Amino acid sequence: MSATSPAFPSSGVATFPVTKSSATKNKRIESIDLLRGTVMIIMALDHVRDYFHADALLYSPTDLSRTSVILFFTRWITHFCAPVFIFLAGVSAYLYGARRTKNELSFFLFTRGLWLIFAEVVIIGFIRTFNPGYFFINLQVIWAIGICMIILSVLIRANWYIILLAGVVLVGGHNLLDAVHMPGAGVSSFLWSVLHENHDFIFGRFTVSIFYPVLPWLGVMIMGYCLGSLYAPGYHAAKRKRTLLWLGFGAIALFIILRSGNFYGDAALWAAQKNDVFTFMSFLNVTKYPPSLQYVLVTLGPALIFLALTEKPLNTLTLKITIFGRVAMFYYAAHLFLIHLAAIGGAVISGYKWTDMILTTRVYASPGLKGYGFDLVAVYLVWILLILALYPLCKWFDAYKRANLSKHRWLSYI
Repeated sequence: MSATSPAFPSSGVATFPVTKSSATKNKRIESIDLLRGTVMIIMALDHVRDYFHADALLYSPTDLSRTSVILFFTRWITHFCAPVFIFLAGVSAYLYGARRTKNELSFFLFTRGLWLIFAEVVIIGFIRTFNPGYFFINLQVIWAIGICMIILSVLIRANWYIILLAGVVLVGGHNLLDAVHMPGAGVSSFLWSVLHENHDFIFGRFTVSIFYPVLPWLGVMIMGYCLGSLYAPGYHAAKRKRTLLWLGFGAIALFIILRSGNFYGDAALWAAQKNDVFTFMSFLNVTKYPPSLQYVLVTLGPALIFLALTEKPLNTLTLKITIFGRVAMFYYAAHLFLIHLAAIGGAVISGYKWTDMILTTRVYASPGLKGYGFDLVAVYLVWILLILALYPLCKWFDAYKRANLSKHRWLSYI
């Protein structure tokens, strides 16, 4: 067996012999934090747009019959956030387990998954609505990560190759299920929505919206978990970078091939539009709910290239961005809270009552906010101010977490 080939003991986890280019065993991998921090900054732009942009209440920014170029790309750039976030959660799961037993990793994934589901429904649900009655339960990325972690806590006991195969099949094959629908509001419809088809359900006074079906996102997390083996102690750094570049450019090339002829991997076909720019936008206008194969390829491909090119010492700017990446859950809750709080001020300034921002549905679907909103210049301004406000908060929490993690293990869940 070569010095860089994985060995697979009975535990099913890849191990690598140590080489001279080994990474420091307990040192955080800064390129991962940098990528996570970058996409989280971008993510905030989309959420600010939801709460502040006037057109958000009228139509989808990817509706080519109504959108503008800048609005389309304001939304499209945020497509990178969820797949990168979930993919890196898988990478982080592998790295966490590399220093622990399989039982310890399984317990952590299972309990953190339960915590994230609770956080999505109760904590994030309240922050999104400011409504203590929780009339609207929006199951999005935090919920999806939680469910996927619970499933992964079992899958990690399988052989590494079997785990990888499961991830590839889920990501590459789930679009074969696009034509399968379970109409109605019964148990079968709800379970199918959890697995593959986003849908809203009404249970008494509660509306449950499943925006992140599990099957494709589980595949993304599994593939992240498997790619985490590239960062195992002892894996040659130069080989890792080459592998990331090959995988990244390969994913982009496969996207172009599949998309060019509308062959497979996305139910939303592209077509010639009124001009070349809109035709290009149609080519990029892939499906996120649920994430199509083409969507995953065009987002994770550049992300892998990013990881390869940023594996180097940090500078002043990237050092600051990694702070956001190290405190992801804290950032997520804090940024939504500050956005919603600022939106109350925006509503009052616009002549609405502050109570109009106490929501029972998505902000852009709230009937009490009809006519509310600002232009894109205001959206970008609020976004920039938000990031500047979040930085000292995240820097403080990062320092607190680093200083107290050994004493308070619950901090590893945030």
